[in-house]
Amino acid sequence: MKNTPFTEKHILLGAKMAPFAGYNMPISYTGINDEHAAVRNNAGVFDVSHMGEFILKGTDALDLIQRVTTNDASKLKAGQAQYSCLPNKEGGIVDDLLVYCIEENNVYMLVVNASNIEKDWSWIMQFSNKNVEAHNISDKTCLLAIQGPNATKILQSLTDKDILNLKYYTFTKGTFAGVENVLISATGYTGAGGVEIYFEDKDDNANKIWDAIFAAGASYGIKPIGLGARDTLRLEKGFCLYGNDIDDTTSPLEAGLSWITKFTKDFTAKDILENQKTEGIKRKLVGFELLEKGIARHDYEITDAAGNVIGKVTSGTQSPTLNKPIGLGYVSTEYAATDSEIFIKIRQSLIKAKVVKIPFL
Repeated sequence: MKNTPFTEKHILLGAKMAPFAGYNMPISYTGINDEHAAVRNNAGVFDVSHMGEFILKGTDALDLIQRVTTNDASKLKAGQAQYSCLPNKEGGIVDDLLVYCIEENNVYMLVVNASNIEKDWSWIMQFSNKNVEAHNISDKTCLLAIQGPNATKILQSLTDKDILNLKYYTFTKGTFAGVENVLISATGYTGAGGVEIYFEDKDDNANKIWDAIFAAGASYGIKPIGLGARDTLRLEKGFCLYGNDIDDTTSPLEAGLSWITKFTKDFTAKDILENQKTEGIKRKLVGFELLEKGIARHDYEITDAAGNVIGKVTSGTQSPTLNKPIGLGYVSTEYAATDSEIFIKIRQSLIKAKVVKIPFL
């Protein structure tokens, strides 16, 4: 297993560690519900240095990004980011990602999922040419997500940039905790506000920044947060998790990601997705809440009242904030309307549920 520059910190803090995407990662410290509440109500720090980062630069960098992603990166100005996905040739999803415009029409950073780094790099490079200079900087990049309503207040004293007024999906570069050239981005996977910070893994930067964040946040009670709470937080906001809710067999339109699928440009499998848009999709990712006791788990069958299978669960949990069982799953489109009655097959029982709007909160 690989380690991040913060692995020793996690172990010293007593984190429950487990393998994730080939890395030894913290799952929880004081408990998922406690950490979840800390982020929703205050601030917490996630080590997400296992994520992948690619730099694409050159005269054809934007053309390459336009070719391989569904969203329209030509709309990005320097300092802006966007959520997007990489479609495969059948209209499925190779990965979902963030696209950062460092320098308009010239320099971009793509941030991809940890488990897909090599897969994504190979996929993108097959469309590249000599006018694109590409660098996989994943192994030398640290990434911390400081999330929660108090996150930017805690961090403002550590940087020379105004991060209190950093708009959602924009970023800035500056000095942070004495470390130069840190990218501070108003993005995250929790829906609780805050920033993500990218910096180079050199000169003890990791220790400097980690220690400075916890010193600045001590009076607020800032906490380290594991991947367990990251999952419950993202699920309450209806954010997709690659490998669960989206994968190579699910299309962006089925997954409710038509808002990042722009048909005003050419991209891989555009014709397939246009046909789906015109003819309609046969299944759709929906949010649901259970009306009886139980937890919906990944791959559990979703049925109608008669027990006929109409779909499957992709993610599910007991929502710590709402204190009720929620989930995401694909269902036949005739069952996708809000308030539709569905059932989750848990062991041999059919547990009543209903389709609800996402985000859940």
